[in-house]
Amino acid sequence: MFGSNENLPPVIEPPPEKTRRPAILVSLILAGCILLEVPAYLLWNRTRRLEGKLSTLSGQAQELRGEVNLARAQSAAALAQASQAQESAAQAAQQRDQALQARARSEDVAAQAQNQASLATQQASQAKEEAEALRAERQAELDRLQTVLSQIASTRRTASGLIVTLDNNAIRFDFDKSTIRPGNREVLSRMAGVLMTLQGYQLYVYGFTDNIGTEEYNQKLSERRAAAVRDYLVQSGVDPNIIATKGYGMSDPLESGESAQARAKNRRVEISIVDSVLRLEGVVPPTAAASPR
Repeated sequence: MFGSNENLPPVIEPPPEKTRRPAILVSLILAGCILLEVPAYLLWNRTRRLEGKLSTLSGQAQELRGEVNLARAQSAAALAQASQAQESAAQAAQQRDQALQARARSEDVAAQAQNQASLATQQASQAKEEAEALRAERQAELDRLQTVLSQIASTRRTASGLIVTLDNNAIRFDFDKSTIRPGNREVLSRMAGVLMTLQGYQLYVYGFTDNIGTEEYNQKLSERRAAAVRDYLVQSGVDPNIIATKGYGMSDPLESGESAQARAKNRRVEISIVDSVLRLEGVVPPTAAASPR
């Protein structure tokens, strides 16, 4: 069987040596290209992935920069608020200190005012006691003075002192006359002896007439009678600076009527003795016509 060549495959003869070399070279080149393309593809693919990651990282970095800028702005705003809060706190502390100082000053002023009020109360109480003591002393002196003067002429008390009435029982003025009669000088001399020793009193001498004659004439006559008594008292030693005179004419008669007795009684002089120590400043001294009888 094996000796026969009928069923054997044909024998392929290899190409000649010169024909095989270019083919091998091409194959090697193709294989080299294939081998080069695979790494290049892999490198390109990796590059694309890296570029994607780089883009992602760039976006993230941009976001981070935005967040950083926002954080910086917020930090600056917080710093400004903190600075303002610190300044406000400093102002509040200063105002608190000022308020405390003002409160301390107010408390000092209140304490001083309280002390002054207490001192004023004590002084007022002391002044009141002294005034009451002085008033009691002056009233006692007026009582003694009234007792002495009542032995010379008719004397009565008033709210501010005494009034001595020199009517026809003490001194007598003739009709239409203002001259002090010799028989009446003793009475005035005795009165002058008492009045010249007074301290802290003011004397007001008031003259009066009867109702015969005109009002104008009687007014002048009453003024002359008051002046005559004043002059005699001054000549007897009474301080002229404490004596004032006034005429009332025929007003305020002691006794009404047209009888000679009533008219003689109305021709008189009254001396008002006012305590100038106790009298309040600005109070007008009482007139004889306004004095209670």
